[in-house]
Amino acid sequence: MDIFNYMLQNSSQVWSLLLEHIHLTAVSVGLAILVGVPLGILISYVKPLNKPVLGFTNLIQAVPSMALLGFAIPLLGIGTIPAVGVVFLYSLLPIVKNTYIGISQINPQTIEAAKGIGMTRAQILFKVQIPLTLPVLMAGVRISAVTAVGLMTIAAFIGAGGLGFLVFSGISSVNNGMIMAGAVPACILALLIDWVLSAVESLVTPISLQPGVLKNKSALITSRRYKKVIVGAAVACLVVMFGSAAYSSFFKDSNVLRIGSKQFSEQLVLGNMLAEMIEKNSDIKVEKHLGAGGTQVLFNAMQKGDLDAYIEYTGTVYVDILKHAPETDAKLVYDTGRDEMAAKYNMALLDAAPFSNTYTLAVPKSVATEYDLSKLSDLRRAGRFLNAGTTLEFLNRADGLKGLEQAYDFAFNSAKGIDGATRYVALENGRVQIVDAFSTDGLLKKYDLTVLEDDASFFPPYYGVPVVRQEVLDTHPKLKDIINKMTAKLDTKTMQDLNYQVDVEHRDPKDVAHDFLVKEGLVQ
Repeated sequence: MDIFNYMLQNSSQVWSLLLEHIHLTAVSVGLAILVGVPLGILISYVKPLNKPVLGFTNLIQAVPSMALLGFAIPLLGIGTIPAVGVVFLYSLLPIVKNTYIGISQINPQTIEAAKGIGMTRAQILFKVQIPLTLPVLMAGVRISAVTAVGLMTIAAFIGAGGLGFLVFSGISSVNNGMIMAGAVPACILALLIDWVLSAVESLVTPISLQPGVLKNKSALITSRRYKKVIVGAAVACLVVMFGSAAYSSFFKDSNVLRIGSKQFSEQLVLGNMLAEMIEKNSDIKVEKHLGAGGTQVLFNAMQKGDLDAYIEYTGTVYVDILKHAPETDAKLVYDTGRDEMAAKYNMALLDAAPFSNTYTLAVPKSVATEYDLSKLSDLRRAGRFLNAGTTLEFLNRADGLKGLEQAYDFAFNSAKGIDGATRYVALENGRVQIVDAFSTDGLLKKYDLTVLEDDASFFPPYYGVPVVRQEVLDTHPKLKDIINKMTAKLDTKTMQDLNYQVDVEHRDPKDVAHDFLVKEGLVQ
């Protein structure tokens, strides 16, 4: 019932993300057809190109999608372009291969007969080879399109939207209704696309080549009429969608600020809060890229100009971006971050918020009792008996697990990278006994965990701090006061409560952000 409740309460969001998913998938597969069909024709004529082209498309299929996306982000930034680019590359192989196979399997005598009646090479291609290849080609397009629907969920990792946003947001907050609200429409969409393209495949197959034509010719003709209506309706929907998207792009307001966020609940709340605060207190329009990725993804997007602002953490700026050794002096961390971000990257750090979302480690109370754990230094004797589940970012950061094990001189029995709230599920199931957490994490309260004291003061201060490109502040000088007015209201207890509403009560981060701004009198 969770899925029905969620979809009823958030029908406009689900519908909007579904349309985005269709749009992204159609663009990707459309580009794959435009490139793949000519490539398939080319390698059927120029045989030496056969192995290199098919080898390249096979290689692309062998590379994990997330790895390919990682390569694309530095080149293409975040948002629609890298998502479409990755799915386009994955869609090439079935189209190229089926085009090549379809042309190669045409009876040579048919080609000789075409030459015998005086057809040119181009006429043979367009009037004989392509028509006879269409059924095989459409089978490849069907495979590519159905695969693309599932693969396009990765778009959510880089702020391009689509149904993957619901899936990954649901995973990060242990909200099964949200996960299913993204997964079920994606499955239905894949089935619908396969059904429509099967109708196209049937229509491009000549009646004379279809099974049972002699016995059921009239029934086949009637069936083809219905299929033409189905395909026509699908084409009309795509024309309307692409037409409205093209109109929006052509007449796009240049007075737009692009706001990003990371993928966990607190960041989604802060991103929505920042966007609404700016829109309601200025004439600036906001384009949201929430849940767009981790620190390096967002920072690279800021450098490329794909994002204009997001909320980071002072310790992350100091250690992960500026590459300093961990430091516990909050003023030094902020001042150094502010000065070096301005000098090196022309980015401004605005006033830090009162809340500090520092890292910590947490264990179930039963584990804390069994191993007598209350402080991180207790892990020197107990760490080797525990299996840890941490976010991938924490697993690989100098101010994360690597530095922590060195500072406290311990090592876990094993440490697995588990992003999002899935690590709490693993904790509850006993697969791991300890997880990394943020001090403002609402799930700490839900799972009633014991937070281990950082008695050696290893973790740097992680005060929330808005990062804005300086040229944006120069263009819109009022932004600084607008944003600072909001962050001043965000203390640690407030952030814990806001995160709890998302993670435990399963409220939409946008609604949580809006209610807070209204309550504090920051928007009306």
